[in-house]
Amino acid sequence: MKKHIPLAERMRPVNLEHFFGQQHLVAQGKPLKSFMDNQQLPSMIFWGPPGVGKTTIARILANQSEAHFFQLSAIDSSVKEVRSILETARKLPRTVLFIDEIHRFNKAQQDSLLKAVEDGTITLIGATTENPSFEVISALLSRCQVFVLEHLTKENLDALLKDVLVRDEQLMDLKVELVETDTLIAYSGGDARKLLNLLDMFVQQANLEKKIVVNNQLVKEALSEYASIYDKNGEQHYDTISAFIKSIRGSDPNAALYYLAKMTVAGEDPKFIARRLLILASEDIGNANPNALLLANNCFQAINVIGYPECELILSQTVVYLATSVKSNASYLAIKHAKQLVKKYPNAAIPLHLRNAPTKLMKELNYGSEYKYAHDFEDNFAHQEFMPKELVDQRIYTPGENPREIQQKEFLKKRWKEKYGY
Repeated sequence: MKKHIPLAERMRPVNLEHFFGQQHLVAQGKPLKSFMDNQQLPSMIFWGPPGVGKTTIARILANQSEAHFFQLSAIDSSVKEVRSILETARKLPRTVLFIDEIHRFNKAQQDSLLKAVEDGTITLIGATTENPSFEVISALLSRCQVFVLEHLTKENLDALLKDVLVRDEQLMDLKVELVETDTLIAYSGGDARKLLNLLDMFVQQANLEKKIVVNNQLVKEALSEYASIYDKNGEQHYDTISAFIKSIRGSDPNAALYYLAKMTVAGEDPKFIARRLLILASEDIGNANPNALLLANNCFQAINVIGYPECELILSQTVVYLATSVKSNASYLAIKHAKQLVKKYPNAAIPLHLRNAPTKLMKELNYGSEYKYAHDFEDNFAHQEFMPKELVDQRIYTPGENPREIQQKEFLKKRWKEKYGY
């Protein structure tokens, strides 16, 4: 029977020894590793793309804490099934309930979990590819810790492939040789489960009378007919939304509309599409055209009222507008730079004249005493230092070369040319 089990399932790790990626969570001293070591699990939600280890980590956590493990898929589970598991859990010393794609549970289904999570009947671990702040009710979200799982790197995926070749009995018997992995990894889209199943598919198609060599050309030839059917539950889901966003970013409304149609025909959740448009409006257009964010937000709101099929028209209008808008990622780059500086100077002191002074002692220490109120000065501007001393003259924001941001540059130049070099 084991021959018929997919490679990804055969090789699912049962401990961290064969788990690759997510070191920010599972390395020594990191949150999930500490939970395992202490055998104390809080309820939590894993948010991340498919195939990065959400289910696997949940199982490892349950195993390490010696808890009974129950798994449900939100796609095909009912409130009745949830209540049945909760009833069983009340008779057990420790229970982990893992719910895959928890964002697909409706409010009633999520409500049914609240009391059991609160009184410790279960430790809930939910997995979602969607932002939980949008899709998980606030009462449940407040009872869970949210952990963000990252995309797997090429190094993670290469290490995974090498690991299964020396652990899986079937692959070892066939003496599979791994020469090149770029094409295999590209076909997988960074999804570890998909990567292993593609390797499995490649091996099954190979001539077993010859040595099986995995290289880019052979993989491309063997998997060129690999089905590219859009699967809103996983497979092509992220490839298509990626192509969609990149087409809008690249100012190609024709390609963007094609990918929009591909998603809508497949029955993709319109809110998922609209949320991505909201992000793009700020990340890729920003202050070059502030109306883009307003339109994207109105699109999102309208979709919540209208639904399919009429909302296709609203999505189409918004997609064309965003694709044909002037672009800028200046604000996106600025906040990334700012976060890097925060990490580099985590304890940079706020200048005294900018601090609040609610107490007598703070006033005696000159908190806020030399602050210049901008509206008391000509042109509503007063030269003063706003940065911590470690960051004096450090420019974070650089406007783009488009009409609106050129206006911003002129505004900043008039006030800060000598300090920030605008």
